[in-house]
Amino acid sequence: MPNFVYNPPMSPYLDIIYQDQDIVVLNKPSGLLSVPGRDPWHKDSLALRVLRVWPTACVVHRLDMATSGIIILALRKSAQSHMGRQFQQKVIDKTYFARVEGIIEQDQGLIDLPIRCDWENRPRQIVDFEQGKSSQTEWEVIKREKQTTIVKLTPLTGRTHQLRVHMQQLGHPIVGDEFYATAQGIKLSPTRLALHAANITLTHPSSEQRITFECPPPFM
Repeated sequence: MPNFVYNPPMSPYLDIIYQDQDIVVLNKPSGLLSVPGRDPWHKDSLALRVLRVWPTACVVHRLDMATSGIIILALRKSAQSHMGRQFQQKVIDKTYFARVEGIIEQDQGLIDLPIRCDWENRPRQIVDFEQGKSSQTEWEVIKREKQTTIVKLTPLTGRTHQLRVHMQQLGHPIVGDEFYATAQGIKLSPTRLALHAANITLTHPSSEQRITFECPPPFM
């Protein structure tokens, strides 16, 4: 990313939704890395902030730096293993909301396009029918506005930038997306990517009960 200056938000320092002996659930702000970057200047991250409070915390999944919303960290190894298996078995359900460019005429659909890294332009991803990895996203229109549409996105796979690339390929990039939006789409949300992880459902590591955590998007 050329001329990238990392300036992570500091308030709130940690937005905690829920915490018990096994897990801590947080609302990550847009602009904060999920885990430390390679550059020492990119060390500040949600994981590092959590470790300062809970030294045993373990990462089990991530969000793009530009994406806001729910992240769950394990607070002990047994919980990390339990949730890791759930992610591998694809039994954790996640829902995102996004504001996208233009008015989508259809009410819902499925995007099924293979994605791979655009190595010459990392971290951008591209659709590649020969070398790309299978990627599916369900989408549903929630609200049509003057220049944009609010959509609910349900990823069936977990590829890097999947939702961002899929909406671009649908012809409706997520507003504020510096990699995939049009110039007008950047103007519509100049301070952040309008993509938010709003809902996650999983089996609790100790109780074995299905549990759902919700966090409404700030742009709705």
